Amino acid sequence: MTGTTVNHPIFARCYARISRVMEDRGLAAHRRSLLADLSGKVIEIGAGNGLNFAHYPPAVTRVLAVEPEPRLRRLAHAAAASAPVPIEVVDGLAEHLPAADAAFDAAVVTLVLCSLPDVPAALTEMRRVLAPQGQLRFLEHVRADTAGLARVQDLLDATLWPHLSGGCHTGRDSLAEIRRAGFAVTDLERFLLPEVRTPVSFFVRGAARPATGH
Repeated sequence: MTGTTVNHPIFARCYARISRVMEDRGLAAHRRSLLADLSGKVIEIGAGNGLNFAHYPPAVTRVLAVEPEPRLRRLAHAAAASAPVPIEVVDGLAEHLPAADAAFDAAVVTLVLCSLPDVPAALTEMRRVLAPQGQLRFLEHVRADTAGLARVQDLLDATLWPHLSGGCHTGRDSLAEIRRAGFAVTDLERFLLPEVRTPVSFFVRGAARPATGH
């Protein structure tokens, strides 16, 4: 199943501007660290406006970048043209990836899991398209580590925030979702961006592999 079913015109325009600010404030460095030693074939899910593209290392032979929002996908096409590795930008949904079984050495998600309507289905798809020794690289904002801020996240998620931010849920525990989907986390860093404790500043960056026997 392919085809655009995600349409967030206001968010897409705002994100294209806001994301550049986040890059300058430290997110670009985390993208570089996330992708630094990848090689082979990569599928990037929810490529957005293509801010990861410039950071793929030369050992990556191909990137299939999946983005369902048409305005962001157009920006990703433009970013792919100047990327250091071959990148094909396509329409598609995380829950129904347009790729064959075991076709990729790595899957990449950055700021994506918070906004998906069906995270377990999307992660199951990522496992399907990964080679047996493949890995998932993730850079996501996650649930706060205190009850008070977590309650604020829940309040935001129950009111306007998802409608203003392309479906984002600030309090989603994306790391727990990765583990429940049968991935074993092999590398993990937690950080704040910006470096103050707000409902939207809790992030994780890491790597995971399909757990054996799951």
